[in-house]
Amino acid sequence: MTEKKVYDCGIAEDNYWFRYRTGAILVRDNKMLFVKSMYGGYYYMIGGGVHMGETSKSGVEREVLEETGASCTAKNLAITCENFFIGSDGAIDGKQCHTIEYYYIMDVPKDTEFRDSNDEGEKLVWVSIDELASNDIRPAFLKDKLKTAIEGGQLIHVINDERNP
Repeated sequence: MTEKKVYDCGIAEDNYWFRYRTGAILVRDNKMLFVKSMYGGYYYMIGGGVHMGETSKSGVEREVLEETGASCTAKNLAITCENFFIGSDGAIDGKQCHTIEYYYIMDVPKDTEFRDSNDEGEKLVWVSIDELASNDIRPAFLKDKLKTAIEGGQLIHVINDERNP
C-alpha cells in the first residue's frame, strides 16, 4: 500500500515564504511548554504547518503529538496572528516571511507525560508564565498576549509586522 503524501499549506516563491500554521498553548503548574530553538536559543511555540485538507484544530493536535509524544485536545482558539518578518535562520534565512497563525489553548490531562525534546532534537522547556516577559520568545508579541489568552476571555487578533523594526 502506498503511503499518502501530505503537504503543508504554504508557498515559497523567489524570496517570499508563506505558511499557515498552528501553535499550542500547553500549561501545567503555572508553566508553559516551549521549544528552545537550535538556531538562536530563543523559545517558540510547539506547533507547525497545517496540512492541505486538515483543520487547524486537527493540525495542532497532530503537531503536539508529533513534537512531544503527548496526546492533548485543543480546547479553544485563543490567538490569531497575521505575522510578517524577515527569516533569520535555517531554510528561511533572509526571506520575506508571512504566516497566518492559530494558537489554541490545549487540554493537558494531569498525568500526561511529555518528551524532553521534539522530533527534530530541540529541547522542550517549561517556562514560568510569570517569567514570559524576561525570555526571548518568538514571535515577540506572544510575551504580552499569552497571559491574557491563558486567563481566558475573547479571541485575540494580532497583526505583527517585524519587517522594519
